[in-house]
Amino acid sequence: EQQVEKTPDAVAVVYEDQQLTYRELNAKANQLAHHLVSVGVKPEVLVGICTERSSEMVVGLLAILKAGGAYVPLDPIYP
Repeated sequence: EQQVEKTPDAVAVVYEDQQLTYRELNAKANQLAHHLVSVGVKPEVLVGICTERSSEMVVGLLAILKAGGAYVPLDPIYP
């Protein structure tokens, strides 16, 4: 949040040909965090995240933390 206020248009995440500014990252993470809270995520709730490395993964991790939950990384190639 503090970094968004300082440099909202600076690049925060770069993955392959995608990039997100701090403002975009924060907006996407906040939107997902609000949804997570609406479905019951709160402090100490574990939330699984199963995705390949990407900018969306960063959004998901940040959203889980903003919602108060704890993320559990799941390997998408593990059977």
